[in-house]
Amino acid sequence: MGVISWAIWGLFVGAFARLLKPGRQAIGLWFTILVGVVGSVLGGFLATEVLDIADSDAFDIGSFFIAVGTSIVLLAVWERVDRALPDRKRQDQLGRG
Repeated sequence: MGVISWAIWGLFVGAFARLLKPGRQAIGLWFTILVGVVGSVLGGFLATEVLDIADSDAFDIGSFFIAVGTSIVLLAVWERVDRALPDRKRQDQLGRG
């Protein structure tokens, strides 16, 4: 049951982050879940261990916003990395790949 709840939470956080991030993200459902889960883990670590502003065993709205904010940062980083990668479709059309 834990994996399913992590996936549902990741989907919720990732989808909320995608709604708040301007622009279109060319990612699917699984990557949205992954961004939400990783953003939640990193945001939870940041809030409890680094900033010491959240409780590690209870839900609060501040932890949710930190998870969403971290997920937005992850989406922005992914967009930069994706833009820096070579475009395989264009290379294939030009006969270079």
